[in-house]
Amino acid sequence: MLSKRIAAAVLFAATLTGAFAPVAAARQPDPVQRQLDALVERDGVPGALAYDGRTTRVAGVADLESGRSMVDEQGRFRVASNTKAFTAAAVMRLVVDGRIRLDESAGTYVPQLVGRGITVRQLLKQRTGLPEYTALVDWTLPPGTSEDYLGLALRAEPAFEPGADWGYSNTNYLVLGMVIDKVAGVDFRTYIERTVLRPLHLDDTYWPAPGELDLRGPHARNYGFHPAHPEAGRVDVTELPGYEFGASGGLVSTPEDLNAFWDGLFGGRLLPGWATRLMTRDTSDVSGRDVYPAGSRYGYGVASIPLSCGGVYWGHGGDLPGDSVGGGRAMGHRGTVTVYTTTWAAEGTSLRHLQGAVDAALCAGGR
Repeated sequence: MLSKRIAAAVLFAATLTGAFAPVAAARQPDPVQRQLDALVERDGVPGALAYDGRTTRVAGVADLESGRSMVDEQGRFRVASNTKAFTAAAVMRLVVDGRIRLDESAGTYVPQLVGRGITVRQLLKQRTGLPEYTALVDWTLPPGTSEDYLGLALRAEPAFEPGADWGYSNTNYLVLGMVIDKVAGVDFRTYIERTVLRPLHLDDTYWPAPGELDLRGPHARNYGFHPAHPEAGRVDVTELPGYEFGASGGLVSTPEDLNAFWDGLFGGRLLPGWATRLMTRDTSDVSGRDVYPAGSRYGYGVASIPLSCGGVYWGHGGDLPGDSVGGGRAMGHRGTVTVYTTTWAAEGTSLRHLQGAVDAALCAGGR
């Protein structure tokens, strides 16, 4: 969801060919693979991957120029707004430790918000009305600070009064990063490393350094419209200023690590049960809003999405000019999955196929 307002691409990728077995001997096609193939062959996504903890399925290629094979579950990718769940978990760690109160004014920690009536809980739940800062940034200029970006948002008209509605805005999690900085006494990146990444042994997950543009380790190339140069059309956007995406969307991970995060968060390895229950029970109905289908609800940096086989899964999702990510952990022991594409795929048939791959994998996990 990060920067989706400035990122859109319909790409032409090489379609995969293969021999077809005789009809009489044909097997029922794998429902997850069918969705990935549709992303590539119908929607023009260069590469797509689904990893459910046991099986890695791929379609397309990792690099349109070389045609090399799609990476596996250990390939690095930008998790985009899935980062918000890591940030929310870190905030809840501070709540558990008695260092933050959810209904305390955010202005207690962030002076720019003094007198605006915004609470920490409203930031977590996306109920502040703060405008979207990523739509206001001039990405051709040198990087700014969190205070600079928040200032841009505060000069714009609020979407609604705090608490009056729900509205997805990366500014809410930009602010939560600033809250962590103040309360923890260290940069939010360092605090999230200490309280989330290390306890779960997410060794392939990292924050990009200032000025770092490329991805470390094995990874696919990413394609789309560059936020600083949209006039160039579709380009390779693997190199992006990831540090600038911060607490809203800056993390880089792997499908293997992201699955381990969802299992750790919802399996009780990060927070006491009451804290995780609060994240998933104090929710807003977001049916049909943003990218969320009917029946979806948004809690504290996590969202529930209904499954076609019954029940829901909890996760988040994320989008950047060069990728889209879906997945999470299903209730009822149906498993965990990460699905991602190597271009923005957050609307129309591409979104349906991406979410369809998540649904198919999790519904198969309970059989």
